[in-house]
Amino acid sequence: MQEHRALEEVLNTQQKKLAFFQNLVLLAAADGRLSDDEGQFLIQIGDKLGLKPEEVMPIADNLGVLSFIVPAEGIQRTLELQTLVQMMLQDGDIDPREYGLCMEYANRIGYSKAILDDMVTQLSGGKPDPHPNPPTVS
Repeated sequence: MQEHRALEEVLNTQQKKLAFFQNLVLLAAADGRLSDDEGQFLIQIGDKLGLKPEEVMPIADNLGVLSFIVPAEGIQRTLELQTLVQMMLQDGDIDPREYGLCMEYANRIGYSKAILDDMVTQLSGGKPDPHPNPPTVS
């Protein structure tokens, strides 16, 4: 079992923090709208990481050309996927586009759909996945 490590400890460089935040913004924007809960979650994470508005504005301004940045470290990969799943669950609705992006990220770090679905179940308080067979993202 991996040891529990704080987000701030794992994301120990500005580059890692901004890449992680970019991944969260991409997921939050996947369904074409940013709910109040998603916005608050982004602010909370940004504050926790000590990111300033002028550092994250280029991310919002360039959403159309950005893609996921997959970290090299295993612990960071798992922590990021967990946080992406938390973002997906913020508005209480698992949008197929958001789920597809989480699945893409999970695949890129070597995790199966079963692992992602287990993580969704755990982080949603045991609620089953409302989209058992979402469209695949290639």
